[in-house]
Amino acid sequence: TRSLSITSADQSMFERAQGEKVTLPCTFVLSENDEGPLDIEWVLIPADNQKKEQIIIMYAVDRIYNHYYAATTGRMQFTNPDPRSGDGSLDILNLKSSDTGTYQCKVKKAPGVQSQKLQLTVLVKPARTKCSIEGSQEIGNDIIMKCASQEGSPLISYNWRRAAGTQELPVTSTLNKNTGELLLKNASQDYSGAYSCVATNRVGTDECSVELNVTPPINTAGIIAGAIIGTLLGLFLLAFLIFCCCKKHREKKYEKEVHHDIREDVPPPKSRSSTARSYIGSNRSSLGSMSPSNMDGYTKTPYSQVPSEDFERTTGQNPNFAPSKVAAPNLSRMGAVPVMIPAQSKDGSIV
Repeated sequence: TRSLSITSADQSMFERAQGEKVTLPCTFVLSENDEGPLDIEWVLIPADNQKKEQIIIMYAVDRIYNHYYAATTGRMQFTNPDPRSGDGSLDILNLKSSDTGTYQCKVKKAPGVQSQKLQLTVLVKPARTKCSIEGSQEIGNDIIMKCASQEGSPLISYNWRRAAGTQELPVTSTLNKNTGELLLKNASQDYSGAYSCVATNRVGTDECSVELNVTPPINTAGIIAGAIIGTLLGLFLLAFLIFCCCKKHREKKYEKEVHHDIREDVPPPKSRSSTARSYIGSNRSSLGSMSPSNMDGYTKTPYSQVPSEDFERTTGQNPNFAPSKVAAPNLSRMGAVPVMIPAQSKDGSIV
C-alpha cells in the first residue's frame, strides 16, 4: 500500500558557524490512503544513549507547539507557517555551539509514518587571535614568532606572511601550520618588517599582526663595565657615609664623657690675678697697722713677680722662705691674712 514519503533525503550533514542560521529540510508527500491527522515532530537525539529524546517543536491538530525545549525557545520555527503544504523544515536562528547534535524529523498521517535524521555541527570561527615574538631580536639569533587563537573550533590552520612587498617569508624560515609557530634562523636586518598571521577553520578566519625589528647586538661589555663602576662608586659613597657617622658618634661620646668628669660639688680653682690682688690687699692692711717706728729702715720693696698660691702656706710648710727676724703683729684679730714681712740685713740687703 502506498503511503507518505519524505523527499528531502539528499543531505544529512550540516556545518554552520556560531551565530548563523541553518535550515534543516524535511519535505514530504502524502498518500491518498493517509486519512488520519497530520503530526510533525522535531526531536533532538542526545549523544548519550542513556538519555531520552527531547521534543523541540511539534505540529499537531493544525497547531504549532514550540515551548518544549527551553534552550531553543524563540530561536526555532517551522520554515513554512503551514506545514500541511508538505514542508516541515526547521529553521534554527543564532546558532550556538550547544546546538550541535542529531535532529530527527518524524511525519505521521495514519496509517503512514516516516522519519529522517540529520547531523548538525555548529563550529566557532577563530577569534581573539594573538601574535607574539620570542627570543632576542638581534642579528644572528633564532627568532620564533607565535600565533594562536583563543577561540575557535578545530581544526585551525595558521599561515604567516609578510605584510608588505611580495609577502614571501625569508628563505631560512620554517612554518608549522598546526601550532602557528614561525622559526626564523640566523636573523638579519632584512627580516625586519610587519608580519601577519591568518587563522582559518571550516567556518571562518581571524587575523593578527606583529612588527619585527632586527637590530645589531648590544655592547654587553660596556654595560657590564658601567655596572661595575657604578657599583664601586656606590660602595665608596656608602663607606664614606658610614665613616662620617662613626666619627660624629665618637665626638659626641667624648664630649659626653668629659662633661660627666667635671664634679659640680668642687669649687673652681683660684686664678692668679685674684691671688695677687688678695696678697697685695693683705700686705697693705698689715703695713697700715704697724707703727711708724716699725717702718724705719724699710724701703719700698719692688715686686717683680706676682705671688702665687704658695704664699698662703705656713712657714713650716714652705722651705723656700726663711723666718722673718721682725715679729709680725697679731693680724688675725684684724681679719687680715698673715704674710711674711721682709727684713733688712746689716749690709742693707733685704732677706
